[in-house]
Amino acid sequence: MAVTPVILCLNHAGEATAHRLAEALDAPVHGRETRVDQADVFFPNALDHARDLFAAGTPIIGVCASGILIRAVAPLLNDKTTEPPVLSVSDDGKSVVPLLGGHRGANRLARDIAKALNSKAAVTTAGDVALGVALDEPPADWVLGNPEAAKPVMAALLSGAGAEITGDEAAEAGWLQDLPAGEGVRLHCTMKPDIGPDTTLVFHPQRATLGVGCSRDCPPEELIDLVDTLLKDANLSPKALRGIFTVDVKADEPAMHALAAHLDLPLRFFTPEELEAETPRTETQSDVVFAEIGTHGVAENAALAGGGQTAAIWYPKRKTAMATVALGIAPEPITELRGRSAGKLSIIGIGPGQASWRTPEASKLIAEAEELVGYGLYIDLLGPLAAGKTRSDFPLGGEEDRCRYALERAGEGRNVALICSGDAGIYAMGALVFELLDRGPDEKGVSDAARRVEVVSTPGVSALQGAAARAGAPLGHDFCAISLSDLLTRRDDIIRRVKAAVEGDFVIAFYNPVSKRRRTLLAEARDILLKHRPADTPVLLASSLGRPEEEIRYRRLGDLQVDEVDMLTVVLVGSSQSRLAQTGRGPRMYTPRGYARKIDGDLAG
Repeated sequence: MAVTPVILCLNHAGEATAHRLAEALDAPVHGRETRVDQADVFFPNALDHARDLFAAGTPIIGVCASGILIRAVAPLLNDKTTEPPVLSVSDDGKSVVPLLGGHRGANRLARDIAKALNSKAAVTTAGDVALGVALDEPPADWVLGNPEAAKPVMAALLSGAGAEITGDEAAEAGWLQDLPAGEGVRLHCTMKPDIGPDTTLVFHPQRATLGVGCSRDCPPEELIDLVDTLLKDANLSPKALRGIFTVDVKADEPAMHALAAHLDLPLRFFTPEELEAETPRTETQSDVVFAEIGTHGVAENAALAGGGQTAAIWYPKRKTAMATVALGIAPEPITELRGRSAGKLSIIGIGPGQASWRTPEASKLIAEAEELVGYGLYIDLLGPLAAGKTRSDFPLGGEEDRCRYALERAGEGRNVALICSGDAGIYAMGALVFELLDRGPDEKGVSDAARRVEVVSTPGVSALQGAAARAGAPLGHDFCAISLSDLLTRRDDIIRRVKAAVEGDFVIAFYNPVSKRRRTLLAEARDILLKHRPADTPVLLASSLGRPEEEIRYRRLGDLQVDEVDMLTVVLVGSSQSRLAQTGRGPRMYTPRGYARKIDGDLAG
């Protein structure tokens, strides 16, 4: 879930309130076009805009009527445990209503807003109203060990039961002290892996840190077994760990990520220099490790670095043939997650640009990213999703620089999104990213840090798919795509592929059909096709798909003219079987797969 909310302002009446909130929460204001004077982002339609933000996991504070927000997000409601907070604030700022996500930050956000505006938070969540605390949403440095017991415990408290606060960490749980004392339920505060009956809630303060190290290609099970044994000996719940900490050269080590998944904990990294600064406080030092990576230790040093200056070694280094582990302990819960992440590069295809064609996964990855990298027009098409994020725009023609920059920024521990139109794996940046990762050190590749980042790809609606959907079903049988740009592909190779596609009787999608300087290849491809296909073969010209200026035109192959095609056009040429169906809403292009023959054969049998 995105941390920073977006403040929606729909009219002049609420503008002053919206900007007061923006200053108090350090959040951007998104304003309705023509109805708001000042905003960080303007939008034309409130329902669509709120829906896009909600789908991307962005908390929404609407300075507007509650009903507007309800109607906007209602079609997307599915799982209350994952939905972002949604709140409405009256234009005058006197009323604050958390609508969704009460136990995912909305109630806390409502109180912050009410304090900033000197108003009233209309919190309706039963636990917050009657008890003043949501037991299933502990402070950030505490973790609920048995969330499945929260509902019966809260129900018992609301029915009049008292709470007994127990455990060796009870003194640290000041946030529980105002609950009604008595018998009925038990709130157990401990770092131990204790789990009680349904009438007990177990809370773990995150005071411990796990430092780990391993040799290259350490078997994951070896590291996991070593850690599990240590936690058992320490009588420590994994939920009492603030995180797993190690040296940055292990950012791509499979065993480390397997351990993080096994314990469901964040994995954070420090440079050798940062770890070496902890050496005076460690119990075990190694000149061999120092000679190899620049620090006298990894496991103990990382445990201390993750815990901060007040942390100490709790369990010193243990080791197997290929792994080392150590535990650190801090005197009170650790609020800050120290170190940096492994770095992540998401290669994202946003489709033709309109939000309704962008996949929810793409929106989610964009919302989570710290930095957006891409051709400026593509980033602009993201609208509100790009607001408030660091962006690095690159011109057309700077593709390799663009991909290298994105990888290197991710190599510094950032979450980076590389934005592409259509599908990033189809004539876009996906292949170039992996090519850079595959190059050797002398082939203008990328740094070792960049090679260690997590790289994920998410699909987008390609121009090929968008054009086909607008046309009807021209890709109902075998098809292929050919780029007519000879900037990166030899002209002879392009012609050879066109001839092969014609020979195979494929439906052909021509990408990059023309440019200002390149005008002849489309005409040459047309002439080759006319030697094998009828002149009345249907051709679709689709331009600016998914945008207000979208244009769909049909032509006969024999009438196709180069001058009516530009670089924003996808050309779909039918096979010998493709047809134009005349429907009540105009012509539709399709390519039959042969179901009629199959049915006839079945009937004959």
